[in-house]
Amino acid sequence: RGYLSYDHGIDSLYLGTSANVGLKIDANGHITKPLQSAFMANFSTTLLNISVGSNTLAIDQERFDQNGDYNTSNGTFTAPVTGRYQLNAHLYFLNIDTAASYYESLLITSNKTYGAIISPEFGADPAYFTQEICVLADMDAGDTAVVRVDQSGGSSQTDMSSGTLFSGYLVA
Repeated sequence: RGYLSYDHGIDSLYLGTSANVGLKIDANGHITKPLQSAFMANFSTTLLNISVGSNTLAIDQERFDQNGDYNTSNGTFTAPVTGRYQLNAHLYFLNIDTAASYYESLLITSNKTYGAIISPEFGADPAYFTQEICVLADMDAGDTAVVRVDQSGGSSQTDMSSGTLFSGYLVA
């Protein structure tokens, strides 16, 4: 089931486990790990009128999901193994309400919550605004990560663009 092989025809070295290629080194020294956990998702359409309060974002369209660790029905990434994961949330707001006290963007893991906050004290309701959360997170096998937006006050007029992204990959 495990193997080490070399393909002289294309000068590539393979290391496999459970009959799958776990590591490939090509003739130019490029190393690929086709089973390494990595995902990126975005909204399939603009999410209209998020509610005042807490909104866990079920980001529903996978751009890719190497290893199948992202769940589009609830927007949850589940760590397959214990390690360090680079997690990124790019939040693309439309029609922010200046009457809101604040908007807090959160990347929530089983171990810790990471966030960014704005007080929308603009002269008028801005047409668009972006926030980024990028973190190298410590996760155990089975831990989860989700993206949430909390709005305090104001009205339910803010939309989340389909340009909103959630991504991550296993670093080590």
